[in-house]
Amino acid sequence: MRQDRFEQQHLPLWEELTLLLDDLERPRRKRQLSADRYARLPWLYRQLCNHYAHARGRHYSPDLEQQLHVLVLQGHRALYRQGGGGWQPLIPFITNGFPRALRRNARYFWLAAALFLLPALLIGVLCYSDPDLIYSVLDEQQVLDIEVMYDPFNGKPGRLEGRSSETDFQMFGYYIANNIGIGFRTFAGGILAGVGTLLLLLFNGLVLGSVAGHLTRIGYQDTFWSFVSGHGAFELTAIVICGAAGLLLAHAIVAPGQWTRLEALKRNARDALKLVMGAALMLLLAAFIEAFWSSSGVASEIKYLVAALLWLLVAAYLAGAGQRGAG
Repeated sequence: MRQDRFEQQHLPLWEELTLLLDDLERPRRKRQLSADRYARLPWLYRQLCNHYAHARGRHYSPDLEQQLHVLVLQGHRALYRQGGGGWQPLIPFITNGFPRALRRNARYFWLAAALFLLPALLIGVLCYSDPDLIYSVLDEQQVLDIEVMYDPFNGKPGRLEGRSSETDFQMFGYYIANNIGIGFRTFAGGILAGVGTLLLLLFNGLVLGSVAGHLTRIGYQDTFWSFVSGHGAFELTAIVICGAAGLLLAHAIVAPGQWTRLEALKRNARDALKLVMGAALMLLLAAFIEAFWSSSGVASEIKYLVAALLWLLVAAYLAGAGQRGAG
């Protein structure tokens, strides 16, 4: 899509979001918009993140990218600042509601993990063995870009040359948009009887595995694995959780049991929304680690040690948090 058509199509949404964000800057008693308008904020923000990722991927003008980047950051601040009780309702959700909801739906989590990781492992081994197989997953330019990103002589691993001059904070905003976009698309695919979720889990698994196998084969394994291992504890787990949320919706549509499909969807959506909200927080943390830690010049041995601690932390949190609390 041409940039002018892209802007024309989505400008009303950006203007609506800007109006909401400007109104939120006013003291509560002076706000002019209704609660119904504010209820659209999370949806508008998700659409904006997708638009930002699209603009970056299409290499639209720097002015447009900067405009959307600023709006993404403003929207993020508003979403995590607003709420009936500030941060207070978020604490019991993190310590209790989210991990308990995940454990209640562990079968969906493990199914999503299998759909994501098994293809990754298989294609990874095959790409390590066959140097040409990577080109059946990615085109030549994509392979070249990946090799540049993880070249041991790249001062900022994980970034292309055109982005190496961008600040860590700029990359933080980009990673937020990219990570949350992947997560929400994986979740939303569940409404298509799970087909969208299934395909996205398989696709992302194949891409990740093929890249890992190819870079390991050409000797870039230390740069690649030390980069992804840290934030991967949160990012990869969150993507699987989004897949579990999508499969939970799909189950209600495909096999509603004794309820109507609408009633089953409502029942399953309660836990599905908890899962995807918790995954969004994990993706936010992953973006922070990726921007400020993964691309740093810290020795690989230290990165691997920190990564091991983060993976243990994530596993312990999801398995044990809220064991004694109310659901």
